[in-house]
Amino acid sequence: MMSTATNIGVALAIVIGIAVGIGSFTFIYAKGYSYLSNNPAACANCHIMNEQFDGWTKSSHKAVATCNDCHTPHSSLSAKYAAKAWNGFWHSFGFTTGRFPEPIRITRRNFDITESTCRYCHADLTQAIEGTAPSASKVLCTQCHGRVGHL
Repeated sequence: MMSTATNIGVALAIVIGIAVGIGSFTFIYAKGYSYLSNNPAACANCHIMNEQFDGWTKSSHKAVATCNDCHTPHSSLSAKYAAKAWNGFWHSFGFTTGRFPEPIRITRRNFDITESTCRYCHADLTQAIEGTAPSASKVLCTQCHGRVGHL
């Protein structure tokens, strides 16, 4: 006869095994490994992003920037992969459950990252435009250039 602790341990091992098995299958089936790369085609793994990917392929930014250049932080490699992991989880969740807006919209968190990366790449230009104005009066890059990168 097995003890209660043993039964709990076996049940926990079964639950963990099922979760790892389903997670691994989903990761491989959904080409999750491709999101670890810098290849923009990975962003079009889900049909919902086809319009954005097609727009990028026709934009001027294609020659100088990938999806990660605009949509992940430049502060550190760990911040970049933390953003990719966060977005990957929530994108997978949304697409699996069907709980995502159509047309797809950027979240506030990702909007802030994108705004920051505009300023990172175009620092000389934004500095010239804003000068020494207080940060509260900064104009958002996307206010005028919201479709840059995605025609």
